[in-house]
Amino acid sequence: MNKKLSELRPGQHAVIREVNSHEIHLKLMEMGCLPGETISVEQIAPLGDPVSVQVAGYRLSLRLDEAAHIVVDVID
Repeated sequence: MNKKLSELRPGQHAVIREVNSHEIHLKLMEMGCLPGETISVEQIAPLGDPVSVQVAGYRLSLRLDEAAHIVVDVID
């Protein structure tokens, strides 16, 4: 099921399908957000921004608007 990373809740896992923003594509790729990588939502800040994720062995904090550009396939 395709979703935006920003729609996932803590504890959910997904596989990155694509980054659909040319402006932040390279930045996210450099941080390990590559198509085919498994990504897990670790925490969401109390006001919803930022989102803490685990990807490629790293823990990253992404702004909600950045997470909204990452299309994922949710792992059930």
